[in-house]
Amino acid sequence: MTYTLERADLFISENKHLLRQDYRLNYHLMSELNWMNDPNGFVHYKGQYHMFYQHYPYKPVWGPMHWGHAVSTDLMKWEYLPVALAPDQQYDRDGCFSGSAIEKDGKLYLMYTGHIMTGPNKEKDYYQLQNLAVSDDGVRFTKVDVNPVIDVKQIPDGASEKDFRDPKVFEKDGSYYVVLGSNDGQGNGIILLYRSNDLFQWSFAGEIARSDGSLGDNWECPDLFELEGRDILIMSPQRMPAQGNDYHNLHSTTYMIGSLDTDKGKFSYNEYRPVDYGFDFYAPQTTVDDKGRRIVMAWMETWETAIPTQDGHHWAGAMTLPREVKLSGDRLVFEPLEEVKAYRSNPYEAHSIAMDGLQDLDISGDSYELQVVFEAQQAEEFGLKLRVHGEEETVLSYRPGDRLFRFNRDKAGAGLGGERRCDVELENGLLALRIFVDKSSVEIFIQNGEKVMTGRIYPGQQSIGIQAFSNGACQIQSLLKWDIK
Repeated sequence: MTYTLERADLFISENKHLLRQDYRLNYHLMSELNWMNDPNGFVHYKGQYHMFYQHYPYKPVWGPMHWGHAVSTDLMKWEYLPVALAPDQQYDRDGCFSGSAIEKDGKLYLMYTGHIMTGPNKEKDYYQLQNLAVSDDGVRFTKVDVNPVIDVKQIPDGASEKDFRDPKVFEKDGSYYVVLGSNDGQGNGIILLYRSNDLFQWSFAGEIARSDGSLGDNWECPDLFELEGRDILIMSPQRMPAQGNDYHNLHSTTYMIGSLDTDKGKFSYNEYRPVDYGFDFYAPQTTVDDKGRRIVMAWMETWETAIPTQDGHHWAGAMTLPREVKLSGDRLVFEPLEEVKAYRSNPYEAHSIAMDGLQDLDISGDSYELQVVFEAQQAEEFGLKLRVHGEEETVLSYRPGDRLFRFNRDKAGAGLGGERRCDVELENGLLALRIFVDKSSVEIFIQNGEKVMTGRIYPGQQSIGIQAFSNGACQIQSLLKWDIK
């Protein structure tokens, strides 16, 4: 099949009427049609937020990657633009894989990985290199004549000659840098750093980080940025072994707070932590906007699992809500953006609800924001049941005895079940939750963003009930709800 931008745009235009709406999200970015995965090229440019994404326009499954494109003024309401990149050159003929964006001299540059197959085995027969495309208006992009700008000949000894991808480009001290994900061929992920004066000519600047054997066998989608004088590395380790209650997904995300030495080509850090503790959060990418906020979005889905919307719905994949990244001591916290408040409607408020047992709340819905503060008192367990109808329910619970918060979707509807847990300390006996439910997603901000858990759920359309429960006496100090439209 020959892929072109024109063919992709025409196919989307002629087929998007086929979309089924029952699981389509109300306030999250999805593909206009068919497949979406990693966020790419997340940038604030000429007064708009641009989000590109890995995209296969022709089926709701992973295929030869294109770059879809959408823009927003507030990261809530999105407008689709023409497909930005298609695999139409020899240096990207089997996929325009993930990458990033940067503004230079008023133009918008996309740096991305070209994927080239060399044989019939898609798991083994390939290599990857880095390319550049440029636009004057942020809509139509031209691939530069000198591609590839980082060739396989520039891969250092000891790094994989195949897995060499996901460039995240940034400017620091008058030079351009890019971090790339890779591995050492021996089961350890690594991050490579390159330097340039002009985005076109690049030189290897060092292997800045390497797995110690506990962080997965390949590192993808690195993102390196500065926050309040500290350097932050976010990346996505593949096949990382579980560690206690953490990292139970096939592929994970983690962050390190440390220091980047560009002269020595090293990133120093002491510890790492999950970015998200739920089911469906991968390949996060950040940008900084004109307000100075560092904002992160991720793919709200999981690799190598069946997605209910792939069957007859003509779409698959979505992005998380945008989250502001803040530094709190030696940890990151993640908070919803202020912009969400403009989309609230139908407010509801209740206070001092005494709990012991199961209680139907006077509220319901399938697209809403819920803020709840629990006072634990004598309860052995307490929490919420969302999207309830008959046997269907999504359960969020906390047990003071083991200080574990649980997100259980065993009865959530179609799709995968399972439970994710994270350690949470009560603050003066209180648990504060800020929960965003959309048609087929749940995002839970715990204790003001100290921990976040994200998951896709696929309940029936009648499953709109909201219940609270406790085993033993506790109290809901406050409960606030708004529909989000």
